[in-house]
Amino acid sequence: MNKLLLSFTLMAACVTVASSSVPVYLDETRTIDERVEDALSRMTTEEKVAMLHAQSKFSSAGVPRLGIPEFWTTDGPHGIRPEVLWDEWDQAGWTNDSCVAFPALTCLAATWNPDMALLYGKNIGEEARYRKKDILLGPGVNIYRTPLNGRNFEYMGEDPYLASMMVVPYIKGVQSNGVATCVKHFALNNHEVNRHTTNAIVDDRALYEIYLPAFKAAVQEGGAWTIMGSYNLYKGQHVCHNQYLLNDILKGEWGFDGVVVSDWGGTHDTEQAIANGLDMEFGSWTNGLSNGASNAYDNYYLAMPYLKLIKDGKVGTKELDDKVRRILRLAFRTTMNTRRPFGSLCSPEHIAAARNIGEEGIVLLKNDRNILPINPDRVKKIAVIGENALKMMTVGGGSSSLKVKYELSPLDGIRKRFGDKAEIVYARGYVGDPSGEYNGVVTGQNLNDDRTAEEIFAEAVETAKNADFVIFVGGLNKSAHQDCEDSDRAGLELPYNQDRVISALAKANKNLVVINISGNAVAMPWVKDVPAIVQAWYLGTECGNAIASVLAGDVNPSGKLPMTFPVALTDVGAHSVGDYPGTPRNDGSDIVDCSYSEGIYVGYRWNDKNDIKPLFPFGHGLSYTTFNYGKPSISSDRMAADGKITISIPVSNTGSRTGAEVVQLYITDVKSSLPRPVKELKDFKKVSLEPNQSAEIQFEITPDKLMYFDNERHEWVAEAGDFIALIGSSSSYIKNSVKFKLLSDTTNATNK
Repeated sequence: MNKLLLSFTLMAACVTVASSSVPVYLDETRTIDERVEDALSRMTTEEKVAMLHAQSKFSSAGVPRLGIPEFWTTDGPHGIRPEVLWDEWDQAGWTNDSCVAFPALTCLAATWNPDMALLYGKNIGEEARYRKKDILLGPGVNIYRTPLNGRNFEYMGEDPYLASMMVVPYIKGVQSNGVATCVKHFALNNHEVNRHTTNAIVDDRALYEIYLPAFKAAVQEGGAWTIMGSYNLYKGQHVCHNQYLLNDILKGEWGFDGVVVSDWGGTHDTEQAIANGLDMEFGSWTNGLSNGASNAYDNYYLAMPYLKLIKDGKVGTKELDDKVRRILRLAFRTTMNTRRPFGSLCSPEHIAAARNIGEEGIVLLKNDRNILPINPDRVKKIAVIGENALKMMTVGGGSSSLKVKYELSPLDGIRKRFGDKAEIVYARGYVGDPSGEYNGVVTGQNLNDDRTAEEIFAEAVETAKNADFVIFVGGLNKSAHQDCEDSDRAGLELPYNQDRVISALAKANKNLVVINISGNAVAMPWVKDVPAIVQAWYLGTECGNAIASVLAGDVNPSGKLPMTFPVALTDVGAHSVGDYPGTPRNDGSDIVDCSYSEGIYVGYRWNDKNDIKPLFPFGHGLSYTTFNYGKPSISSDRMAADGKITISIPVSNTGSRTGAEVVQLYITDVKSSLPRPVKELKDFKKVSLEPNQSAEIQFEITPDKLMYFDNERHEWVAEAGDFIALIGSSSSYIKNSVKFKLLSDTTNATNK
C-alpha cells in the first residue's frame, strides 16, 4: 500500500472512531427524529420542564449539561427589535442593535408578488441571524375583518388566498437562515380592543374558509417551525391553550410538528396549558422578577406548578415528552444546526431590498389628468404639506417598534429627488402626535408646535396657493388608537382634522397629490376633489426614497390593495351585522363575546353579496401605463373530479412605459347547495411588460380551487356543476370570463 493510500485509510479510521464516540443527538449525520429521541432519553424531568418556559423577557432555557443552547426570540415581522434588559422592557443600551426597517406587511401584501415575500424573508432572516436570534416573532396573517383593527398594518390583508401565497415564501426565506418563523396570531385575533378577554364566536365554515387558510399554508407549504397563539378566546378557551385549534386542527388535521409559543402573557392555566397544545410559555409575569415569587419564571404555569403536578402523581409525562420533542426538533433546526449561515446586518443589500419592496407595494389609487408622475423639469416649486411628511414611523405601534440605523422621511426623499430642479417648501398643515418615543427608543425629533391650529392651517393653504404642485403627506401614525397594538381606531375618518386641510388644499391648488400613510383603509370625503391619491403604507428605512421614486416616475407603481377601502363603516360586514367589538357577558366575568355574524362574507365578499360599491376595491391599483386584456381561452370546458383545466389570456402593455400588472383570477360557483360568495380570488400572476409587449398568462384550475367547507360533513366539497372563471385587474374590474363544468363531486378531508 503506498503512503498516500495508507494516510487516507488512517484518516478514515480516525473519523470512524471519533464519530462512533459522538452521542447520537450531536451527530448531524443522523435524522432529526433519531437525535430528538436520544436527547430526550438523556434528560431529567426537571430539565424537560425548564425548556417549556421563559428564563428572561425574550429567551428560554436549553439544557446546559447536554450542550443544548438556550433559545432567543425577537420581535418583529418588519425588523429586528433592539435589545432590552434581561428582565425588563427598558433598553439594554447597546450601540450595535440598530436594524433595517422593512415595510410593514400590508405593503408586502400589496406587492402581490411572492418573489418579494421571499426576498423580504431572506433579508430579515439574515438580520435576525446576525443578531443571534433563533425565533423571529412573525409574520402575522390574521385576516383584515375591520378597518379599525389597530394591528392590521402587521398583517397581509382581507383575502385568505392572497395571504397564503405571500406567507409561504416569507417563511422559506427566513428559515433558510436557520431562524424559525413564529407565524401569528393563531387564531381569530382580528381586533385589539379587549384582546385578552374577547371570545370569538365563529362558525366552522368561516373559520376554515377565511381565518385558517393562511396558517394552514404556513404549516403545510411553508414548513413553519413555530406558531404563536393569540390572546383571545375561542369556544370559551384561551387560544394559547385551546383544544380545538391547537390539538384538533393544528397538530391533528395539519400535522404540525413544530412548537406552539404563547403570546407574551397569553397563558392562564397550568392544566389547560399541559393538555391543550401549548409548548413554550412566555411573558406570564410582564414585570418579571420584580413581581411574584423570588424567581417568577419558576412560577410560570408550565414551570414549578407543572413539575409539582408530575411529582405528586396528578399528571403523567406523555404531554411533557411531546412538548420537549417539539422543542428539541426546533433546536436541531436552529441552535444546534452548525451549517446555518452567519447572517448580516444593515447591509446595502438589505437596504436595497427594503426600498424595492416599498416601491413595489405603493398603490396608485387615483390619477386624474395623469398629473403623476411629476416631471422635475417642468415644476419650479413643490409644496409638501403634512406632519407625516417628516414624522418617523418606525418608532411606535407596539411590539413592531424598531430602532433603525436611519429612516428617510418622505420630505427628505422628495427634496433629494426633486430639490436640484425645483424649490421644495414645507408647511405643517396639522399637528397630530409630536411625541417620538416607545419603550425607551427615542426618535430625537422635536415636533412640538406652539402655533394655533388656525395659524398652521392658514400657512398650509397659503403655501399651496404659491406652488406649482402640492403633495400632502398625511394619514395615520403608530400612536394609540391608530395603527397600534393593544388599541383600535375610534373611527374610519382621518385624525387631527386632516379632512378639512385636504379639502382646503384642493381648492387652493388643482395639482394636488394626497399620500396616505397608513396600514388601514381610511374614509376620503374629499375623494372627488383630489386628482391624485397614493397609498404609501409604513415603508420603513427607505420610505422617502420609495415614495419619491414613484412620484417622479422612476418606478412605475404596480401595487394592488390587499384590502377593500369602504366608503363608511356601515359598508363593512363586521360593523353592519357583526357585533364588533363584542358584547360583555352578564355573568360577572370580564369575557366579551364577539359574534362573527357576517360569516364568510369578509371584505369584497361582503360588498359583492350586498351590491355595495367600495371607495376602492380589493385588488385595485393604477399604473403610469395601460394594459389590455385579450380574449381568454380554455383547455377544456369540462373538468373531471381528479382533473384540471388551463385558462390562458393575453395581456398587453398598450402604453408608453414599462410596467407590471397583477392579473387576478376569481371563481364563481353558479349554483351550490350552500350559499357562496359571488366570487373568490383563486389565483393571480404579476407580469412586467415593456411598451407594446404582450404575454400569455396561464391559470391552472383544479377541483380544490372550487371547494367550500361543509360544516356538517366537516370536509371540503366541490359540487358538480357550472363555474365561471373571472379575470380582472381588481375584484370590481372584471375584464373577461369563461365558463366551465365540473363533471362530478369531489371532496377533501381537512387534513389534506
